[in-house]
Amino acid sequence: MIRRLLLAGAALGLFATPALAADPLAATGRWSANTDGSAPTPPMGWNSWNAFNSDVDEEKVLASAQALLDTGLVKLGYRYVNIDDGWWLKRRQPDGRMLIRTDHFPSAATGRDPSFRPFTDRLHAMGLKAGIYSDIGRNSCGQIYTPDFKNQPEGTVAEREIGLYGHIDQDIALYFRDWNFDFIKVDACGIRGLPADAPRVRSGLYRALPPLVDMQSLGGSDVAGIRGLYQQVGGAIRRYAGDRPYVFSLCLWGAGDVRAWGKDVGNSSRTSDDIQPIWTRMLTNFDTVTHRALYAHPGSWNDPDMLFVGTGDFDTAHPVEARSHFSLWAMLNAPLIIGYDLRKLTPELLTIFGNADLVALNQDAAGNQAVLAYDSDDVQIFAKTLADGSKGVAIFNRTAAPTKAVLTADHLKLLPSADVRLHDLWSKADSRFRGETTLTLAPHETRVFRASGTRRLANGLYLSEQTGRVNPAVDGVATPQADPTIHHSPTPWGGTRGTGDHPQYGGWGGAEADRAPYGKLMRVAGREYDTGIGILANSRLEVRNQGFTRFSAQVGVNDSGQKAGKITFEIWGDGQLLGRSPAMAFGTPAAPMQADVRGVAIVELVARASDGAIQPATWAEAALSR
Repeated sequence: MIRRLLLAGAALGLFATPALAADPLAATGRWSANTDGSAPTPPMGWNSWNAFNSDVDEEKVLASAQALLDTGLVKLGYRYVNIDDGWWLKRRQPDGRMLIRTDHFPSAATGRDPSFRPFTDRLHAMGLKAGIYSDIGRNSCGQIYTPDFKNQPEGTVAEREIGLYGHIDQDIALYFRDWNFDFIKVDACGIRGLPADAPRVRSGLYRALPPLVDMQSLGGSDVAGIRGLYQQVGGAIRRYAGDRPYVFSLCLWGAGDVRAWGKDVGNSSRTSDDIQPIWTRMLTNFDTVTHRALYAHPGSWNDPDMLFVGTGDFDTAHPVEARSHFSLWAMLNAPLIIGYDLRKLTPELLTIFGNADLVALNQDAAGNQAVLAYDSDDVQIFAKTLADGSKGVAIFNRTAAPTKAVLTADHLKLLPSADVRLHDLWSKADSRFRGETTLTLAPHETRVFRASGTRRLANGLYLSEQTGRVNPAVDGVATPQADPTIHHSPTPWGGTRGTGDHPQYGGWGGAEADRAPYGKLMRVAGREYDTGIGILANSRLEVRNQGFTRFSAQVGVNDSGQKAGKITFEIWGDGQLLGRSPAMAFGTPAAPMQADVRGVAIVELVARASDGAIQPATWAEAALSR
């Protein structure tokens, strides 16, 4: 199997000639997370899939686009209008050109070569952006997993191969250069669901493609091959979009260790399987994002899938749940992509999608995904630092029973001795407290506030307050594991068949804000810290410095580690060594480190395992100050 994947990768040109491996911990003096494309804030707009599945047509799409204009949602930033699965007819032979289903998109009937250009021109004339859908394999998710859905590709085996595999350059040139699309979502079912023994392969419907993705096994996935394919797509978009802004959305559902590299390749990266209009399934998708605050930045966002506000457990009969769903996506900087049939939009739903205060949290220029300030299976508190220095805070009742929650000034890194002012972003009511306040939450309710007060760190920011400027370029995870903290809900497509919904999303143990790896308490030699960055040794963090002059931290081996192995901590500025600690052992009190970073653009924090044993490294109280 491994040899077959390597050969496939070589045929595609995915793997370069082997060379001496560079030290991944060596300071580079540059920011390596993706900044290509145009996603300085999370993308906003509408997608056809949740409303119509593959039964999509021009009238439905344009009606939804018009609704964005008529309701004023476009003025809040909802500008992408994205066609999902169901638009394609077939891949013409022998030239391989993609043909559009012109009976559904009549404006594309432009002669021998159907074109989406009249359609995208119309959206652009409306002041909107146009998005399209494809798959990284030969065949689409609809073909493999929902063949009973409408508008499946037609023709011979070759004509039904409408995915990008083997046609990346040709298709991306068509979609971006010729058809003038601005956004593409690229699924990965085609490199997951067509092994030689798949029923639809044995029947002759599709050609086999040895799977690169194994949803239940990272070891069984060809991570380098998967990444290489998506990098090819990214390179082609850069070539053919020209100077136009674009968005490249990766849809790998958290598989293939995409947690570690998706932020370096695309503008957003799916962290979960498809969302459904079911409360517990929303929890599953939401949980795949909550521990990944350090893996999202301006230009590269975590994506727990589209909004299902308006349907099922989030319809107008469930306003509390609908507001919670929207609030949580806004706080965690998820793309706000509406999945509702906007032709049916009600005033009640418009007040949710159109809550300008919530949208402002999502679109805040600082780009900091909210960090878990308090975590439990019942209640969670999230805090995020905004560009103007104020805080967004959400208190989330996950349960079906009313509950009380205590919000403290410490959750917000504000002084408990001074007033904390709260503005409720749903009720618009104002309040204040000192020290702590008790809030009552209805079942499934999320209370969201904009908070301000006196900062605990008066002359700077803790690194955990500026997650959008901290990139775990190397996070020390040598053996990726599935994240066990994600809510396990029955999948609508499987129900209670089989043995259950097993943990399957990789990356458990990666870098965390205000926690040690694996969600553990941040504690060194018995002393607890409520702020800092926790990461495994043999790691390198890149930090964008914007006008600060001093970096400081307390460093040591976290108490969640073992009584073996030592860690050496290093501070680098624009590729120059600024400071190094002695080798720190388990149980050694945290050591202070600081460096002058005046004029430094990129600060790099390196934690090296000095004798091979990988321990959890703690950058406690890590801060940039003036």
